Amino acid sequence: MRIDRTLMTLAAVALASTSSVAVRAQSNNNLPLDGPVVAGVCVLSREAIFANAKVGQAASDRLKQLAQQAQAGIDTERKPIEADLQTYRAQAASLSADQRQSREQALTQRMQTVQADQALRSRELEATRTQAMQQIAQYAQPVINNAYHSKNCGLLLDRNSVLGGNMANDLTAAVVQGLDAKVTTISFNLATLPADGASGATP
Repeated sequence: MRIDRTLMTLAAVALASTSSVAVRAQSNNNLPLDGPVVAGVCVLSREAIFANAKVGQAASDRLKQLAQQAQAGIDTERKPIEADLQTYRAQAASLSADQRQSREQALTQRMQTVQADQALRSRELEATRTQAMQQIAQYAQPVINNAYHSKNCGLLLDRNSVLGGNMANDLTAAVVQGLDAKVTTISFNLATLPADGASGATP
């Protein structure tokens, strides 16, 4: 399983997901469940903020870059093993049983090392993604607070869980705009984790 197909997908889930609007249930006559604005009730999509704010897009690009670098390193480790494996297959018929067993064990151990390195890179990328999201959330929270009070909200709901209603008090766009004015990018490198698999990321 390649890192660039797994961890880049993880990055996309949190930082580059499409800004889906809330699902609007519809009545039998196909009219949307709209209605009057409910005073004090506001909605927000954190996923849309991360996907549309410049800092979220920059973080997503950086995570993809780190994933590509990690995959390139794994590919560099794997190529000589694959070459040796092809050589072994070509020579296997001329080797004794003991020689074949010895070569196979050596190749297996080398491949297991690469697989362990790949698993470690995956955990490190996940820890990096978590840390980046936490950093963006710290920037976003004051902006969310300002938008919440400016709209006189008394209750804030996750937009993605709303089945229908008047979405006039959707704070998402205002928060994206405010976050863009505050920060457009963050810098981070690949998190370093111990090889035993323990994660240093904050839950």
